[in-house]
Amino acid sequence: MSEITISRDSEISFRRISALTVEDVCDLSETLSDEHRGMVADNGTSIAAAHFSENAWFRAIYADDTLVGFIMLHIGADHDDGIDCPGVFLWRFMIATPFQKFGFGRQAIGLLKRDMKLKGYHEIFTSYGTGEGSPEGFYTLLGFEKTGDSYGDELEAVLKF
Repeated sequence: MSEITISRDSEISFRRISALTVEDVCDLSETLSDEHRGMVADNGTSIAAAHFSENAWFRAIYADDTLVGFIMLHIGADHDDGIDCPGVFLWRFMIATPFQKFGFGRQAIGLLKRDMKLKGYHEIFTSYGTGEGSPEGFYTLLGFEKTGDSYGDELEAVLKF
């Protein structure tokens, strides 16, 4: 990645991934520490899985015109995908390491919350692993609460709005 100047004031947006940007989105996974990589699937794997799901929605996350992350939702339950959530499930979410600590993750979840509210949803579910590199603290700070359920060895949490 080249040296790019961004600030906390950068505007966050979700953009479609194209043949011109897919490699850059996939490369974002390489920026994560081993601990964080153990907590989220590579973006390339996620994009491939999305193409085989009728319920997947995915986008690149930009801060102004700089690619900073990846987000993928699963909307509606689908046992073939292994997701038993009738609403919105935050299936994958990552901010590349060079862009963490700028507030972009928080802003992206805020944008997602706004967009889902406009579509009539009032909650977003997700799941996460525990241990070294866990995003649990991040989700807790944003208002996600554990549901008491799990997806395999990951804890389920919900953000109600």
